[in-house]
Amino acid sequence: MTTRFPAVRLLGAAAAVAAAAGILYGCASAPSASEEAALTARTIAIMKASFRPKGQAGLDRLDQDETQRLCSQYAGGKLPESIVKKIEQENLAAVKYPADGKLVGDWKEGEKIAELGRGKQFSDDPAKPNGANCYACHQLSPKEEAYGTIGPSLYRFGRKHGYTEETRRYAWAKVYDAEAFSACTNMPRFGQHDILTEQQIRDVVALLVDPASPVNQ
Repeated sequence: MTTRFPAVRLLGAAAAVAAAAGILYGCASAPSASEEAALTARTIAIMKASFRPKGQAGLDRLDQDETQRLCSQYAGGKLPESIVKKIEQENLAAVKYPADGKLVGDWKEGEKIAELGRGKQFSDDPAKPNGANCYACHQLSPKEEAYGTIGPSLYRFGRKHGYTEETRRYAWAKVYDAEAFSACTNMPRFGQHDILTEQQIRDVVALLVDPASPVNQ
């Protein structure tokens, strides 16, 4: 599942450094570690100076956590297996399950959330709930003919994976933070980045795993 939220990921450190180095050094030689650090800091400063907070879009979106930093560092190249393992293990460990243990909500509400693309954009009202815009990347309910194919089809997700507690926990964790299963994925980290509320995640999980959901018909 993904959304129309701006993909706010800083320029990859390597790309930023390479671009700046090419200008400053004429591509004659690679910059030293200290020069790379200075160029990266300068690039980030320029980016932060170019943004203004408005609506739901705050400047905090320019601050990378460790996962985003690593994904930027290796942008355009192959992720080392050790980095893949680090990202997935750390994000899986950070998934927060509901304190009451309730993982499944109302699939009807989940379908509304899946169809809604509002949220985290400067033009969005901070007082209104966000959506997940799942259909931008996934097939879900067969009645919806317009859907993206960046992500895998989720049609009959519950039927394929089984209506088990394990499936429900997997669906919750995947929606909460997809980095736990696919390092540097394009899928937003809906729970980790507070895009969806706990109840909204329950409802999206219900859309995926409830036998009565149109996804599983």
